[in-house]
Amino acid sequence: MRHSKLAVAAATLALSATAAVSVALAQSSAQPIIGLITKTETNPFFVKMKEGAQKEATRLGAKLLTGAGKADGDNAGQVTAIENMVAAGAKTILITPSDSKAIVPAIAKARAAGVMVIALDSPTEPTSAVDGLFATNNYQAGVLIGQWAKRAMGTKKAVIATLDLFPGQPVGIARHNGFLAGFGTAGISATTRTQVNTGVACAQDSFGDQAKGQTAMENCLQRNPNINLVYTINEPAAAGAYQALKALGREKDVLIVSVDGGCAGVRNVVGGVISATSQQYPLKMASMGVAAGVNYVKTGKKVSGYTDTGVTLITNKPQIGVKSSNTTFGLANCWGQ
Repeated sequence: MRHSKLAVAAATLALSATAAVSVALAQSSAQPIIGLITKTETNPFFVKMKEGAQKEATRLGAKLLTGAGKADGDNAGQVTAIENMVAAGAKTILITPSDSKAIVPAIAKARAAGVMVIALDSPTEPTSAVDGLFATNNYQAGVLIGQWAKRAMGTKKAVIATLDLFPGQPVGIARHNGFLAGFGTAGISATTRTQVNTGVACAQDSFGDQAKGQTAMENCLQRNPNINLVYTINEPAAAGAYQALKALGREKDVLIVSVDGGCAGVRNVVGGVISATSQQYPLKMASMGVAAGVNYVKTGKKVSGYTDTGVTLITNKPQIGVKSSNTTFGLANCWGQ
């Protein structure tokens, strides 16, 4: 009797072990679910990011869920997207935070549920709120166009306008401060967390929008008609600035520098609308994020810290001492229409 009980117990243990192995195998072979949350659905940068994520997800056999805010700055929309993706079984969420601070509690809840969260393009505050960050070094992107502008201006006294994003946005602050640091403004570093306006004749928020960029430029020209150098947060804002200058016949005597490297922006470098832009690579950010998510599902290994996805200065007017590539390279590596 005792022997038969032992046999039954051994068989039960064997079945339990087999079941555990089957569950583990089922989990490891289940289709990974990855979430991507962008700031908007319409900005070409995020459209390309979504394309890159979908292509990599298809290649790796993952399911991609996507969501976005209604507009840049829509934190509530991004919070809802996180909650929906967690409920749908996403094991990794990639997000470009609209509000770097307000999104943190929602991210914390997702991580507590076992979801790996990776920020793309824009960091959270604090950066430790996510498992990892895949992004352009936005400060360095600003430094490159600042250095280029300094040399391009030569001995001419610069009267600077900056068309920024909106208050408190880390990406906007990093690009703005990097531009000024590259141009030679003292007391700025990559760790400066507030926007510095030393030596700036006019600073206006554009929200990265062409129409708002045009209005911001018009306001700056009313404030100081001698402006001859314009930094913009992105290329749509630069296109708006150009329209404001063109309306006054000033488009040929004012330098415009920007950041992004979208196809429309690079074509504007070709056409002389923008003098130089720092190109970043949203497709690379997204594909790396999806690959990391699939790896997490398979191995349980999370990413950690910051991964620089690269930046290249694009201009057809190279300056001594500033590394750059021409618009042929820019068009070959751009994103959007």
